[in-house]
Formats: sequence, structure tokens, C-alpha cells
Amino acid sequence: MDATPGTPRWNLERPFLTGRFHQEIKAPGQAAGSRLFSMESFSRGSDNVIGSYPVSVQELLVIDDLLSALVGIEGRYISIKRVRGKAGHVIFHIDPSMDLALQELTERIFPLCQNYVLINHFVESKSHFKSGLVNHAFAAALRALLLDYQAMVAQLEHQFLLGRLSVQGLWFFCQPMMGSLHALSIVVEKASSNNFSGATTLNLLQSQAKAMAGDNAIRSLLKKMTQRASSAYLAILERWVYEGVIDDPYGEFFIAENKSLQKESLTQDYDTKYWVQRYSLKDGIPSFLVSVAGIILTTGKYLNVMRECGHNVQVPLSENSKLTSIESNHHYLECIKSAYDFASGELLNLIKHKYDLIGKLRSMKRYFLLDQGDYLVHFMDISRDELAKRPEEISVEKLQSLLDLALRSTAAASDPCHEELTCCVERVSLLKRLSTLKDLDSTEPSECNRPPDSDPQSELLSITGLETFCLSYKVQWPLSLIIPRKALTKYQLIFRLLFHCKHVNRQLCMAWQVHQGFRAINILGTAILRSSILCRSMIKFMNSLLHYLTFEVLEPNWHLMLDRLQTVKSVDEVIQFHDFFLQKCLKECLLLLPQVFKKIEKLKSVCLQYAASIQLLVPSMYVPEVASANNGAGSFGPGRSKPWRSKNKNQQLKLAAENTIICDSIMKFEKEFNDELQSLVPILSSSSQAEPYLTHLAQCILGLGSEQ
Repeated sequence: MDATPGTPRWNLERPFLTGRFHQEIKAPGQAAGSRLFSMESFSRGSDNVIGSYPVSVQELLVIDDLLSALVGIEGRYISIKRVRGKAGHVIFHIDPSMDLALQELTERIFPLCQNYVLINHFVESKSHFKSGLVNHAFAAALRALLLDYQAMVAQLEHQFLLGRLSVQGLWFFCQPMMGSLHALSIVVEKASSNNFSGATTLNLLQSQAKAMAGDNAIRSLLKKMTQRASSAYLAILERWVYEGVIDDPYGEFFIAENKSLQKESLTQDYDTKYWVQRYSLKDGIPSFLVSVAGIILTTGKYLNVMRECGHNVQVPLSENSKLTSIESNHHYLECIKSAYDFASGELLNLIKHKYDLIGKLRSMKRYFLLDQGDYLVHFMDISRDELAKRPEEISVEKLQSLLDLALRSTAAASDPCHEELTCCVERVSLLKRLSTLKDLDSTEPSECNRPPDSDPQSELLSITGLETFCLSYKVQWPLSLIIPRKALTKYQLIFRLLFHCKHVNRQLCMAWQVHQGFRAINILGTAILRSSILCRSMIKFMNSLLHYLTFEVLEPNWHLMLDRLQTVKSVDEVIQFHDFFLQKCLKECLLLLPQVFKKIEKLKSVCLQYAASIQLLVPSMYVPEVASANNGAGSFGPGRSKPWRSKNKNQQLKLAAENTIICDSIMKFEKEFNDELQSLVPILSSSSQAEPYLTHLAQCILGLGSEQ
């Protein structure tokens, strides 16, 4: 709108070129025919008032003035005054000395004259650039009608010059135009007073046509005007649904384009609204397009995506597919639907085949959902020392090189997408990260996501890279529509949970290996037996949790999504099903159940503390002299049975059994683990009624709790 060309000043400042040459008066408080002027003001060009002439002469004089008044020009005895503050409104006055019968007939014709002036003013004012294409088209249609009207006046003038026209005859010949101009003047007045343009003008014309259902002639006229006015709007619509281009110089179209939103934001901004707000619906949709507004918006969006991909495509056109009018048979709706089907099918084929959507999703499942975890096992082995550091001390470059090594050394090397994988290290724990994401539809208020006694400073000191390590993925356009930054973040949340569960499970397995070093001796009645039972319970808990997450949540939901993607008909359906899959996985993986998730995190923390303590305390307390002789080795692995070939095994075992440090530590961990486990059982049982997917996990936990 800012670039709209201006109307030349001379067209505004010279009233005799614009029809605004009439003198201005205040809006009268009386009827239009009230005596506001002196008799002398009606004797222009004449020495006598009209009443001084015989009635037959008065009739000729008034006909001559009426023919001028019909085209908005003052006569000798009929004056025209503009109403101040009401553009286009005029009042006609006649010499009050005229014969009363002639006055009565003359004043019957005045409404037609006033309507002509009003419509003519609308045509002049709405022909300016800033009025918009719809008003331009409507004004052009009105101008054509006024030409017919002026031709009628010219014919009447010809009859008058031949002496064949009386005032009564003039009134008779004006009848056909009276109703038409009156109906149009109502439309014009409403459009002018409310400054209508674009869709609002079309809606006004349609509503007025419906209101005139009882008069077929006027209704047909208004429908014709609607067709003429809508032609410009349909031209904009045609370019959008057939080419994906908004050719709307005056901002009349009901689809708005936000050029500040770029496709790159899909991979950078978590809260990006590119797909929703790059092109969006505005207020003021034409009533005949309300039912298909969403389809029209989506059609152009699909064409734009293909153009952004360098895949120039245009909906095939034929004479039948032209959007030329809005006929009652709704042919234009069929054209729009056909354009949508074509654009939707083309883009879906492009994303599925050229950009291999399913292959990309399988690749993300392989890495983020641990579908093939061999690379992760290798990576955790070679990056153990680096991940044990605090997040700010970790070298991301070193981790990236170790990740690349793990990918090239395992089956992942055969995946052409493995080079898209990168690693990153978050600064906060998973629980804290969940609390910062407010739009994940958590089942509890967002305040519940924060740990009750969380201290940000203490958390920063306690967490390591094992709690904050995460993967990232480079997603290129147009697949970033389906996997934007927000979807990638959801993948990362699930990966962090699985990665940490794997880490806890590995630490417990190492603790179990420590216990296996005591198989050669009798451990009945010692703390080692109690610790072995506790370790087995913790491993069973972690295995049950991992089994639930992978085989009962991720796999079924993945296959459900995959089946749906085989039958989708549009990219919007792909986005919908993919988002539904991620949201369902987040929820069923307990990430959106803060109360349950905090219990799981606490249990994992107890398991980690126990595993670390066992690997440090047991070897050093049982064989102190051997441990020191072996330069302080801190853990027992397979094949380390040499220390147990000592001759004084029984004596060492007796001393160790009486050692209160090991006994107290194991009892403490056992009590804490059992207490947390028992407190989780009722939470899962009650939640499983509202969330059926928790039933299997609850059964596993209940079975484990009964063993305790």
C-alpha cells in the first residue's frame, strides 16, 4: 500500500474536472424540499421567476432544467447544493414559485438525480490507485452503467427538442432507471461511509443481491456488478492457486505473506512459526470463498515450497479451469479443488521420492531412538573419560571426532545419512530442560517440572557430560518442514533419556562383574550376598525400563506412524502424523509426567551411586594388600581372579563380613532403592487408570517390588 501511486493534484484541486463544483451547504435539518433559498436565487439567466410564466412555458423550462439535473448540472430554476461532511450527497431545490403540480412531478425525479450524482462521485473517488483493484473493477462497471444512463438522457433530450416530451413523459421514461440507481446508491453509500475495499466490497454486493430476492431485475443487476467487481479478485486468486504467487499490489487478498520469516528459521528457532505464519489467512474473506479458504491457502503454500526447492511447477491450465466468474454452479470451487489435488500430490511425491522422507526418518530412528545401538556402545567406550567431565570442560570437537570414529567403525557406516549426525553438550539436566519447554502439553502444571529443592548452582557442579550429552542432526529444506527445530528437540529429549538409561545399565553391569569375582568363595551370610541381590534388582529395574521405552513405546508408535505415512495425501498430514508420533512418544516415555519422571530419575541416581560405591569399596576392603600391590586398581573385571587365590581367603572374608563400612553402605542403598521403588508403585498404579500405556511398566515394577 505504501507504494501506491498518488492521484495528480490537478485532479483533486480543480473541481470542475471532478464533479465537485456544486456549492456546499450544511446538512439541513428539514426535508429536502424545505424553503431554504429566496425566490431571487432561482432566477439565474432570467429576469423573471418561473412562476411569472404560463404553466405550459413553466413545463418546458423545468424539463430543460431536469435534463441537466439528471446528469448533475444545475439549471436556471433547479439548484444543486453539496451537503457538508457527506461526500457525494447533494440536495436539489426548485424555484418555489413553480406550479404546484409541476413541482410535485419534478420532485419525484430528484431522487434519481441525487443517486446519479452519488454514484458518479463514487466512480470518480474509487478510481484512484489506493482504492484497490476490486473497487476499480466495480467503478468501471458502474461507469458503463452510467454511460447507458447518459445515453437515455440524451435520447430524452432529443425527444424534447422534437417537442415530444412532457414532464409526465419524462417521469415515465425514468422509471426503469429509478430502482436500479437506488439499489446501487445504497451499495455505494455503505461502501463509501465504511471505506470498503477488496473482499468487503464483494461481500456487500452479494448481501445486497440476496436482500433483493423479490426483484429479479435489480437482483440480476447486482449479481452482474458482483461478477464484474470480482473479476480482479479472481485474477489474484488464480495466480495464487495456479502459480503460488501473490500478485496483490493493494493488499486486498485474504492471504498475507510475512517476508521476514525465512525457511532457515525451521532449523534454527525452536518456536519458529514459518509454516503457519509465512502465509496466513487475513480477516475479510469473500463469502463465496469462506468454505475453501483453507484449501486455497494450502495450495499456494505447496507451490511455494516446490519453487523454493528449485522445482518450478505450474498447475496445468485449460479453458475450463479459468477462474473468470463466480457462477451459481460453483465451477470455480471445482477448479480450486483440482489445483489443490495437483499441488498436494506433486509436493508429496517430491518429498517422498526425491528427498527420501522415509529414509531420513529411519535414519533418525536409528540414531536418536537407538534402533541400532552398536555405534552407541562403541562411542560410550571410547568417550568415557571425556563424558565424565563437567559440561563446560568437555571438548565438543573431541567428542565429534570420537562419534565419527564410532560411526565409521560400526554398521552405521553403511547409512548415507550418518554424516548428518553431530554431537552437542547441554548445560542443564534433562529434568531442568523439560521445565523450560512450556509447550510440550505436560499433564501437570509447568511448575511441577522443576525439582522441589533444585539449586541451579549445585546442579551445575554435580552433572557431567553423561547427563547432558546429546545428538543433533542436519535437516535440509524441504524436509525441515516435517522435522523442524521443535521436532528435533523432541527427538533429543528422548535420546537423552535412553542414553542415560544405557549409561546407568552399563554401570550396574560393571558392579555385577565385581560381584562375580567372589564366585570362588562362600559368601553366604556376608554383605556381598546382600549387595549381589540388590545389584540384580537394580539391573532388572533398568532392563524393565529400557524394554518398556523401546519395545512397548517407541517401536509400536513408529510402526503406526509408518503405516499412516504410506496412505497420506498431503504434506500437512505428514507433519500432523509425525508430530503426533513424537508427542505420543514423549508422553509414554514419561517425559510429560513430571511426578513419575522425577521418581525414575531418583531411582537412576541411586543406582549410579550404588554402582560407583561398589566398584570402589568392595575390592579395596576385601583385598587391601592386593589392591595396593596392583597400583590401586579400582574394579574387578573378568579374569581378575588372581587376588582370590590367596591362602587367607577365609580370614579376609571374615574380616570383610565384620566390616561395618560395607554393610552400612549396602543397607543404606538397599533401603533407599526399595523406598523409592515402593513409592513409585502406587503412582504408576493410579496413573495407569488414566494412562493405559503405564500398565505394563507398572506390572514390571510391581513384580520387582514383590521380590523385595
